[in-house]
Amino acid sequence: MGVLLTISTTRRPATDLGFLLHKHPDRVQAFSQAHGTAHVFYPEAGEDACTAALLLEVDPRALARARRPGGTPDFALAQYVNDRPFAASSLFAVALGAVFRTALRGRCDARPGLAGTPLPLTLRLPAVPCRGGPDRVRALFAPLGWEVDAEPVPLDPDLPEWGDSRYVRLTLRGMARVADALSHLYVLLPAMDGAKHYWVADDEVDKLLRAAESWLPGHPERAWITRRYLARRDRLVRAATARLDEVDDLAGADEPDDPAVLHRPADPVHEEAAAGVPGPARPDGAADPADPADRPPPLAEQRAGAVLAVLAAEGARTVLDLGCGSGRLVARLLDDRRVERVAGADVSAAAVEQARRRLRVDRMSDAARARVDLFTGSAVYHDPRFAGFDAAVLMEVVEHVDPHRLPALEEVVFGGARPRTVVVTTPNAEYNVHYGLAGRTRHADHRFEWTRAQFRAWAERAAAAHGYRVRYLPVGADDPDLGPATQMGVFTR
Repeated sequence: MGVLLTISTTRRPATDLGFLLHKHPDRVQAFSQAHGTAHVFYPEAGEDACTAALLLEVDPRALARARRPGGTPDFALAQYVNDRPFAASSLFAVALGAVFRTALRGRCDARPGLAGTPLPLTLRLPAVPCRGGPDRVRALFAPLGWEVDAEPVPLDPDLPEWGDSRYVRLTLRGMARVADALSHLYVLLPAMDGAKHYWVADDEVDKLLRAAESWLPGHPERAWITRRYLARRDRLVRAATARLDEVDDLAGADEPDDPAVLHRPADPVHEEAAAGVPGPARPDGAADPADPADRPPPLAEQRAGAVLAVLAAEGARTVLDLGCGSGRLVARLLDDRRVERVAGADVSAAAVEQARRRLRVDRMSDAARARVDLFTGSAVYHDPRFAGFDAAVLMEVVEHVDPHRLPALEEVVFGGARPRTVVVTTPNAEYNVHYGLAGRTRHADHRFEWTRAQFRAWAERAAAAHGYRVRYLPVGADDPDLGPATQMGVFTR
């Protein structure tokens, strides 16, 4: 008995799957695991079709010896009688991550261009635990572009009156990179199972971000996935939520060049509330938190809303978004008919192109196209295209600039472009303790993060040097001692 996953492709030559998985189709390989043995073999390997199989044989005795107190399922013989030897649980996800580690990272040294190529894939798992049943499975995988076939497994085929179990036979079909397909399973299988076989420590947040940074920030079930993957540990959930928000702000690859490629949707999503104290994981099957409609919107959404409110209050008719990324704020500005012209500039040409795709600039009417301009440009270099706007926005931008280049940014924005209003938002480093990030930044690309005093010192000096006044507004949850999650400075000339 074992847990089985098969991965099939029909892209010729189909045996290239072996290069992507770093496992030779002509060999049967075994890999020792903490609770058993994982086997990789190929039931078929031809030019037209190739299937790789990962079989995990779980040793019940090893599992019983390693079982931690308080683990689930919670009955007397659970350490001897449980579903771990045949269900695709966290045990299987760990084995998948270990056996296909290089493939999961998207590396293929033998075929460098192949790792980034979407392939027609079919993934099959005969027994996946998921208390939400087929509807929950579809809600998790369909937004990632998969065609989902989730068939409930009956408790007893000979006794249909007993109904269905909490397991489904899962088949996924779609165009995807092998690395993406593996990352979806690596994260979503333990989230659906909801019962990890090991202690969930702080490094679990890093594992989640490494595996899912490219698709989780925009997933409509992000809060549910994050909470379940992190065993409902509130402190870890808050830390992951903060870091995912930063990824969401930075994300440029919302729409891939090929619409058939699996991608994460761009719709805003709800996050876990920032309130709460760390506590132990709830028993498997316990109710999840209140309806997402009762939770505050994600910090990224609150931040954009606060910026839009300030621009409306200042009566800005023309707006420059410096560091526009994939164009989310630009899109919101274009929805406001009071705004006559919007420009988005980003140092990344790829991000600008993605913003064009997001906004469908090539499909706009002439009148709509006349309202928007997207171009490559840097906030630390003078550019005549920056001039002539009522307002400029630097939303979560300054912390990505090396400190020694901030004077150049000040001269370009306040001295050269000189809009009537400048809106700057940046993380409040003091608030990071709420995310379990004391002494750490919210994203690896942040060159620094300011305390409230440091931000005000910079803002007051920059404003005085260039003839501006500055006022400060909180964004997001506002701690009476530590201040808001995001700090905003509104400069007026």
